[in-house]
Amino acid sequence: MSESTEALADALTAEYAAIWAYGPVGVRLSGAERKAAAEAEAAHRARRDALVVQLSTDGGSVPPDRPGYALPFPVTDRASALRLAVQVEERTAAFWRAALPVSTGADRDRALAALVEYAVRATRWRRSAGIVPLTVPFPGRPS
Repeated sequence: MSESTEALADALTAEYAAIWAYGPVGVRLSGAERKAAAEAEAAHRARRDALVVQLSTDGGSVPPDRPGYALPFPVTDRASALRLAVQVEERTAAFWRAALPVSTGADRDRALAALVEYAVRATRWRRSAGIVPLTVPFPGRPS
């Protein structure tokens, strides 16, 4: 398996986890924030679906989804839901950032688009949560 294909498979696994995490996030939010969580989950689902098709078409191995994922902390209220939403976007962005140096052409464009989208979404969640700073210097890079 090429480095690029492996990085995309890793990104797919991150997308699975992101989709799963938005369940507990969404139920603790209301109004516009709940709508934003549903839109974020839909975006992760769309990216997951595209990756499954791409990896299948390219003859790569499609990693299976797991029945559940461990959350880094309990999601019991709005504040913890927003904190998890930020972490979901940052973590998923990290997998797409890792795909950048090993990909080329359309794959690189897709990885960059995902990284930017998730960095922007993490910033929006930070703003909703009142987390400062609102942005990070290098999205997707461990702090």
